[in-house]
Amino acid sequence: MLSDPSPCPYCGKYLGEIFSAATPEHVEEIANAKTCKVFRKGQDIFQEGAHPYGIWFVNSGKVKLSHSGDEGREQIIRLVKPGDLIGYKALISNEPYTATATVLEDSAVCFIPREVFLGLLQKDPTLALRMMQILSSELRRAEQKITHLAQKPVRERLAETLLTLKETYGLEADEETINVMLSREEIANLVGTATESAIRLLSEFRKEKVIDLFGKKIRILRLQQLIKMANLQD
Repeated sequence: MLSDPSPCPYCGKYLGEIFSAATPEHVEEIANAKTCKVFRKGQDIFQEGAHPYGIWFVNSGKVKLSHSGDEGREQIIRLVKPGDLIGYKALISNEPYTATATVLEDSAVCFIPREVFLGLLQKDPTLALRMMQILSSELRRAEQKITHLAQKPVRERLAETLLTLKETYGLEADEETINVMLSREEIANLVGTATESAIRLLSEFRKEKVIDLFGKKIRILRLQQLIKMANLQD
């Protein structure tokens, strides 16, 4: 890792946003303690089962959090974008990581040591409240995903997954193509279905002219129809 990057060549506006609730003195403490690194596509930031020594903050790039399920099959549990913290649940609970963080493209990530972060949570109640809000929001999303896995058909879940990818990573310059490249297996893992089912349904969506496919790129042609297919309308 880079030592004492000041000013950090990777940190953009996001670090200030996530810690905006902290006092200026505590923000400076974080800035002085953090170290940053660029992870290349396919590299792991941390691995499931390892012990956390701090939290990680994504400044640029894309990251997936995945859990190893039955027979070693990967289950993607969360997609991470710039501005997100990762690894904080294991750190706060003082337990091993329950997921592996893998970069989907070259990503700049900063590391904040355990003792610094936990010390600030004890000293700064506003920052502690902010972390409680982040944890509560993630719990709500997890509960929603469990409900959808149990109750929604795979076709609806795939449509919702494509919309989630759009909301998480945005669109490219054409304002139609989702700005992330995932394999069919990764999409299936997000949906919670077999790869063959995901491939078949993506082909159906394409035949219905709701989306178009270019390798790992997905272009949304009829957004409102995709929303209806996801059963998300009010």
